[in-house]
Amino acid sequence: MITTRRIVVGLLLVVIGLPAASVLVVVVFFNVLNPVLLHVSNQSSGTIVSSGRKREYLLHVPTSYDRARPTPLVISLHAAALWPAAQMETSRWNGVADQNGFIVVYPSGTLVAPLPILPSLPAWPMKPEAPRMANVRFISDLIDRLEAAYNIDPARIYVNGFSNGGGMAFVLSCALSHRIAAVGMVAAAQELPWSWCADSRPVPMIAFHGTADRIVPYDGGSSPVSPIPLPSVPTWVANWARRNRCGPNPVESVVATDATRVEYTNCAEDAAVVLYTVRGGGHSWPGGKPMLERLLGPTSSHIDATRQMWAFFRERRLPGK
Repeated sequence: MITTRRIVVGLLLVVIGLPAASVLVVVVFFNVLNPVLLHVSNQSSGTIVSSGRKREYLLHVPTSYDRARPTPLVISLHAAALWPAAQMETSRWNGVADQNGFIVVYPSGTLVAPLPILPSLPAWPMKPEAPRMANVRFISDLIDRLEAAYNIDPARIYVNGFSNGGGMAFVLSCALSHRIAAVGMVAAAQELPWSWCADSRPVPMIAFHGTADRIVPYDGGSSPVSPIPLPSVPTWVANWARRNRCGPNPVESVVATDATRVEYTNCAEDAAVVLYTVRGGGHSWPGGKPMLERLLGPTSSHIDATRQMWAFFRERRLPGK
C-alpha cells in the first residue's frame, strides 16, 4: 500500500528535480495535506467510451427536472489531482442547480501517474496535443450522451473549471465554441498561449482570481504547477476581451469588502468578459468549501463564485441555436 509519507517524499523530490511536472504539486496540496478533501475519493454515476477509452462522470439532476422542458447543462471541471466529487463539494453547484432547475455534470479528467510510487489521479493535460484533444472529444461525447438521455437545451450549455480545469475551460471555448454558450474560471491555470486559440468566435467569460494565489500567481510569472511562466490574470482577461471585440474601457466596481469586479462591455454578440478580483484570496473557490489555508490561502466568504457564474450564464444563449 502506498503511504501518505511516501507520496509526500516522492512529490517533493519531483518538485525539486522536475519543475516541468505540473500536476505533482497539487497532488500534495489537494489530496495529501488537505484533510477537508482527503476523504473525497472517486465517485461516478456514469461512464462512456470516448477515443477508445472508458471515461467517467458524476451527474446531478434536480428533482424538478421535467422532460418536457429544455433544460440548461453546466459542465464543471475539477483541478488537477482532484476527483469530480471533490469539485462537486468545493463548488457547491448542486444546490444552485436544485434552486434554478438545471443539470450539472462533473467529468473526470485523464488519469495520470507521474511516478511509480504515486497513485493515478485525474488531470486535464495541456500538452502534448493528443491527450488535450482526446479530452475535447470526451466532453463533446459527454454532451451527446446527456442530450440523448435528457432534454438538454443546446443553446444553454456552459462550462466552468477550477485551476487546471479552468485551463481546460479555455481549451473548450476554442475547440467547442459551436456548442458552449459561456465559460467560467476560478483560479485558472492558463498554460497555453493565446496564439493556440485559432477560433475568434466571441465566447462570454467570467473569471475569479485571488491576489494571494501562490499556485497561479495573480500577477503572473513562475509557478510550482507550470513549466513556463504564467500570464498575469488581468492581461489574460484583457486578451479575452480583445477576442470578443469588446470596448477598450472596462467598467470597475467594488462588489464586496474584499472583491472588485471589472466588466468589458460593448462586445461582439454581447459576449461580455468579467473578472472578479478577490483581494487576499488564495487558490480557492470563493464562497465554496474552504480548503487548507496555510498552503492554498484564504477562501473568501464575501462572494459566491458559483452563484455569480450562474447569474452570468443564465443571461446568455448560444447564437443560432
